[in-house]
Parts: sequence; structure tokens; C-alpha cells
Amino acid sequence: RVGREEDPHPAYSRMSAANRSSLLQDQPMASSGSTELPLKSVNFKLFAGSATQELARKVADTLQVPLGKANIGRFNDGECNIQLGENVRNTHVFIIQSTCPPVNDSLMELFLMVRCFRRASARTVTAIVPYYGYARQDRKTTARVPISASDVAMLLEAAGVDRMLSLDLHCGQIQGFFHHAPVDNLHAFVEHVPHIVNEIIPTFEDQPLAVVSPDAGGVARAKLFMESLAAMNVPNISLAITIKHRRRAGEVEAMNIVGEIKGKHCIIVDDMIDTAGTLCKSADSLGEMGALSVSACCTHALFSGPALERIGKSSLKHVIVSDTIPISKEGLEEGSPAHVAVTQKIHVVSCARLLTAAIQSINSGTSVSSLFSVAAEKKPYYPL
Repeated sequence: RVGREEDPHPAYSRMSAANRSSLLQDQPMASSGSTELPLKSVNFKLFAGSATQELARKVADTLQVPLGKANIGRFNDGECNIQLGENVRNTHVFIIQSTCPPVNDSLMELFLMVRCFRRASARTVTAIVPYYGYARQDRKTTARVPISASDVAMLLEAAGVDRMLSLDLHCGQIQGFFHHAPVDNLHAFVEHVPHIVNEIIPTFEDQPLAVVSPDAGGVARAKLFMESLAAMNVPNISLAITIKHRRRAGEVEAMNIVGEIKGKHCIIVDDMIDTAGTLCKSADSLGEMGALSVSACCTHALFSGPALERIGKSSLKHVIVSDTIPISKEGLEEGSPAHVAVTQKIHVVSCARLLTAAIQSINSGTSVSSLFSVAAEKKPYYPL
């Protein structure tokens, strides 16, 4: 009938009152601000893809639940081989899988896992994708190219994802590429800022600090980072922006600074480190302009190609990253620049507690808004 609104939950509407009551009783509500772990009776299971096994184990340990049994392998021709080892019928399922390198393999594995849970009659499927691959292809920059970030969202929704959880998407509009599944885009600085305040800022000996955005698009992220430092009572903070003049993609010809950085300790804030070429050049330029020291705080440690070697040779003092992407230490020669970077400069701050709190909130129906900010009196979510 014209003008009639479609029922978004037709199956729920057709249920009897008894069945509706049973459905609601299966999802106990937690009180606002509660820091208790999920109740043992809540019917949910946590699974991990092969890309982020270590992070998933930390989340499972913090939640005090076992990781779900799933055999994930490869056939001889490279095809994904996935088989669930337990029943998930009528269960709320959470999958942790970053679409990190090899991106296409990780993405296809996530897609097939979601389909596997759907065919196994899971009640809901929440995809926890700490690093969202293809995020930088969020618009058409030239003719006849795809908007891959949107296409990946279409793929995951077509697979049957009910909810999406990620950390520091490259750009916020990616949330709008999901038309049916709600998206929670958490910020890793909630964990990074306390680490910086407790471990790094004390070495600055009360000298002023400048938070530096690597480009105009990262100003909002840098401003949130600065406000979080201020919330933890860090004094003498200012904001600066670098303006790069590129000769071609990935090659910076010159750089200018908007803001005062001379005589200050600088922290460059960004969402990811790829080859680290621009980051290291920015650090060297800031040093030449009078910065006392230069550190970097980025969420996703891609470290493609010569990234580790460049960081080891650069003037960067500290590089704070999350464990959304595992960092391989295999084959690094002791004493090499790459080994120096991994052992002396790079600080990996786990996002497991943040993901744990998000899972608890999603599963119990409480708000996740408290996970988007840092307060001076804020207590850790859960002991690791």
C-alpha cells in the first residue's frame, strides 16, 4: 500500500509474546558505566581469523572466554579452507579479523567466515575489523576507477554482517558506505594517550609539547589527541600542521609548518604508517626547524617494504602503534636499522581492552560512547 512503512524487523513482529520474552531474556542489560565482565550466561562466541590471532587471544583472555573452534587453512591451490569446530546455531558471533597484508587473502577469509556462520544459523554476526583494508580508496581521484572502500562494505553486508567494528578508519565517511550494518569506529588514542603520558612525556622534563598533523585531513584526529592529553592534565600543548609539496605520489619535495614547533617535543599523529617515507622525512624536517625531539603515534603499523629500515635510520625517537596488524620480526639481522626500529623505537600498545569493552557494550546493549574519550580519572577497562 502506498505510504506504508516497511517493518525493519518482520520476523520479530511475527513472533508470539512468549517467544519475544524469551529473546529479550537472552540478552541481559548491564547498568550504565558498569565495568563488570559479560555474564557467563550470555550466549555469544568469539572467533578469530588467521590475520590477528594474537590480538584475538588477548581479547578472549580479557573477556575470560575461550576462542571459538575454527579450522582455517589453505588448499594446495591457495583457496581458503574453513570449517567450524562447534555449534553456533542461535548464537551471537563476533569475528576478529584485520584485512591486513596479504589484503585480498584476509578479506576473502573474512567474507567466507561470515558466510560460514550465516549458513550455520548464527543469530547475529559482528565483524571486528581492527584494520580496514582498501580504506584509502574512498573516492574517485581519476576517471574509470572503483571506490574500493565502498565496494568492500557492500561485500561484507552482502555476506551477512549485522554490525561492523573498526579502529581509526582512514576517513570517517567509510561508515556511511555501510547502508544496513551499524558501524562503530573506535579510536586507538584512548589507549595510546595513557601510555604516552606515563612512559614518554616524563622524559620531556616539563618542556612544551606540540601535536603535529601530517596533513590538513588529519587535523580533527590531531585535535582529539591534543584534547585527550589535556584531559590527562598535560600542560603546554599546542597544535601544528605540516603542508607538503609533493613531486609525485609518495615523494615529498618540500614541507612547511603551520604553527610553532621550535623548542618543543613533537608528536606526529596519523592513522597508519605504510612505507614510512613521508613520516621519516617529516621527522627530519621538524628537527631541522628546531624541534627538540620527534615521535610518532599511529594506529596501524603496515610497515611495507623499507619502512622498518627507514624508521631505524630516521631521527624519530619513539613510534607508538597498535597491534591491529601483527609486526613480523623474522629475518631481522641484529644491529640492523630494522632491528633497531623494532627493539628500541617502536612501542606496541594493545587495543585488546578497548575491543573487549566494545564487545561487552554491544552484547549487553549498553552505550559505547564512553569508549571515544579519555578522562584523567578514567580507570582501565579491565586488567590485562
